Amino acid sequence: MQQQQQQRRMFTAAFLALVFILAAVSTTEAGKKEKPDKKAKKSDCGEWQWSVCVPTSGDCGLGTREGTRTGAECKQTTKTQKCKIPCNWKKQFGAECKYQFQAWGECDLNTALKTRTGNLKRALHNADCQKTVTISKPCGKLTKPKPQESKKKKKEGKKQEKMLD
Repeated sequence: MQQQQQQRRMFTAAFLALVFILAAVSTTEAGKKEKPDKKAKKSDCGEWQWSVCVPTSGDCGLGTREGTRTGAECKQTTKTQKCKIPCNWKKQFGAECKYQFQAWGECDLNTALKTRTGNLKRALHNADCQKTVTISKPCGKLTKPKPQESKKKKKEGKKQEKMLD
């Protein structure tokens, strides 16, 4: 008889443990909010393709570029965007081409120019850019060392002219 009571107690304890576990799991599940299924909007719109920047007047400064994309369900298939073309030496490579330039090289005494090379960093708006560019600029005034005697002679000459006046 004691054995039966012990078995009943074991069965009751196991049953209560099972009920407790089920209650804990259902409470945890109930605390979680179900996220509504978000329907992914699948668009057949293509990527924007941009034209080059066209200046409003002249060959640099403010301008516009046209963008187009394809797709039957696209709300907008064309748009215009403001842009700017630099009014300096960079315009020869295109305003959409950004380069990382090395330091200027030494001055070439034959041409009086110094050069440096730039590697393409990024091309904006699908621009067609050169991978590497080389630019040149004048070295500036080449100073030749003047002998000190000539400066002294000039000063003396000016002093004598003032005395004669």
